[in-house]
Amino acid sequence: MLGQQLNLYLIIALSLVVALILSVYPLPMGMRWWRPEFVLVVAIYWIFYMPLTVSFTFLCALGLFQDLLEGVPFGQHSLGLVIVAYICILSYQRVRNFSIFRQSAWIFVLVGIAQLTDNWVQGMAGRPLSGIQFLYPALTSALIWPVCHSWLDRLTHRHRH
Repeated sequence: MLGQQLNLYLIIALSLVVALILSVYPLPMGMRWWRPEFVLVVAIYWIFYMPLTVSFTFLCALGLFQDLLEGVPFGQHSLGLVIVAYICILSYQRVRNFSIFRQSAWIFVLVGIAQLTDNWVQGMAGRPLSGIQFLYPALTSALIWPVCHSWLDRLTHRHRH
C-alpha cells in the first residue's frame, strides 16, 4: 500500500516535471502565443481525478517555480493556479462525469481564467498587455486535454482508489 502511494506521488511529480519542461521548450516566435498551459492542464487533471493528493500550498510553490523558470513576475502563475484549483475543487464531482468534449470546454474556461489573471499581473508589472491573444493558450490547452487526459489515465489506472 505504501509503495503504491509512493508510486502515485512519483507519477504526479514526473508528470509535472514533463509539463514544466514543455512550458519552456523553445518554439518559433510565431507559435509562442499558441503554447498550451501544460502545467495548469496537468494540475487540473490531478485535482479533478484525485482532489486530495495536491494541496494549494504545493500548487502555489509550483507556480512560483514556474515563474522563476519562465522569467515572469513572481506570483503570476501561483495566482492563476490557486484560483483555478479552487474552482476545480468546487466542481470536480460534476466535471469528472462530463464527456471528454465538455471537459475540454471547461478546460478552456479554466485556462482562460488563469490567463486573465496572468494578463492582469503583467499589466500591474508595467508590461504591455497582449489584447485577445492571451486566450490562444486556453484554446490550445482545451485541444490537448483529451490527449493529456488519456495519457495520465493510462499512467494512473492501477493506482486509483
